[in-house]
Amino acid sequence: MTVTAGRFTRIYDPSPSASERWYINDHTIIQDAVGLWHMIGITHAEPANPFDEKFFAHATAPDPSGPWMRQAPVLPYAAGQGEAHVWAPHAIRDEERYYVYYCGGGQTARSYRIQLAISDDLFHFTRHPANPMMIDGYEARDPMVFHSDGLWRMVYTANETPAGGHHTVAMVESSDLVRWSNKREVFRSSVQGTGGGPTESPFVVARNGKFYLFVCTNTPYLDTAVYVADTPFHWREEDRVGQIRAHAAEIVHAPDGRWLITSCGWGTGGLYLSELNWGD
Repeated sequence: MTVTAGRFTRIYDPSPSASERWYINDHTIIQDAVGLWHMIGITHAEPANPFDEKFFAHATAPDPSGPWMRQAPVLPYAAGQGEAHVWAPHAIRDEERYYVYYCGGGQTARSYRIQLAISDDLFHFTRHPANPMMIDGYEARDPMVFHSDGLWRMVYTANETPAGGHHTVAMVESSDLVRWSNKREVFRSSVQGTGGGPTESPFVVARNGKFYLFVCTNTPYLDTAVYVADTPFHWREEDRVGQIRAHAAEIVHAPDGRWLITSCGWGTGGLYLSELNWGD
């Protein structure tokens, strides 16, 4: 079994003009209650300047493949909440509300904040009064939330310790989407370091009794590894089942049954989409 993707096609370019190029980086794609698709993601003018990414791009479309229409930016960083920038949003819907988790940075790389904003329509947002949801390092970021065994699970990019060490994917859990606890390590890379590493942009998919972990390795920049496990609590490097030429990938399961995967990043010219093949 090998997880693969087809050819990627550009579906959205955030650039205001041919002479002023912008990028999309880590992002989220979600369908709202009336069927409209939303993309919310990191954006900035080229060249890349991640610590100056101060608001999220927002675009909408009738289908994940487009056509995507630019909307007003959302969630400008809130210095009063201790945010230094806004990175890597992930949106989920619970009943009639949308929960968008994102990295708000922090005063030091060892104390990055995972924040929560609430919305009724994905156009207007209110930061939750219980922020931060959690604080971790080194530059803990890229939250992704899913439901399993009666609890909400959040995975995010972290390190063996807030000061560095092995690059990891960490997990916390919650019953109410606000109070998070019981941190555990669910994936450890053999690579050590700080900052960007081989465990960025984690994304978990439960399918046919298996749990798949997608992570951006950054070696090379456009590279996403796929690992499989029997539980969502422990993936191993030796259980890799895919290597896809994508950066900061999101997995989309469309209502018509299609499985899709995105790609984006600095210097790539926007957001790209491909069909995902599970190999079975």
